Amino acid sequence: MQREEVLDLIRGHRPFDAQEAESSAAAKAFLEEHENFWQRDNYVGHLTASAWVVNPRRSHVLLTHHKKLDLWLQLGGHLEAEDITLLQGALREAKEESGIQTIKANQSSIFDIGHHPISVPKEPPHVHYDIRFLLTAYDTDFSVSEESHDAGWFALEDIPTISSSTALPRMAKKLQTGWYENHT
Repeated sequence: MQREEVLDLIRGHRPFDAQEAESSAAAKAFLEEHENFWQRDNYVGHLTASAWVVNPRRSHVLLTHHKKLDLWLQLGGHLEAEDITLLQGALREAKEESGIQTIKANQSSIFDIGHHPISVPKEPPHVHYDIRFLLTAYDTDFSVSEESHDAGWFALEDIPTISSSTALPRMAKKLQTGWYENHT
């Protein structure tokens, strides 16, 4: 994965709000300072790739209840050596975590950017710079991965009640208002 290509992808993204703008700036600064920006053993932090997986009508999103973090989140995770791009990593993670193989990218541009501290057993505290892509699942039958307590399809209007995360409601709002289509 080429650092300049990732920087260009982030530079081309228009943040939705001040919080996402802060995450975008933090991700750019991190990338400019670290050659091993995607590698899991970089305990300053690393990029992760996530998927905002929606049904074809874009009325529901598939979320997972993450075991380690004990939160409802979008699908996604750490990048692997075979992931040539962030989008490939997001697609791989979405398919692995949902069991749905008919997931397709809507486009190659970034849908959302977030960053957050991670503190889990057996790892030093570090930061995840999460790059998120909009994907569509053409089959809604999913399985629950070993990394999750549960998974489910949620109506976009219900997202603010699902989690304390501010990112989930922001991503739902991007679709509900049509903002995403007008800013990519």
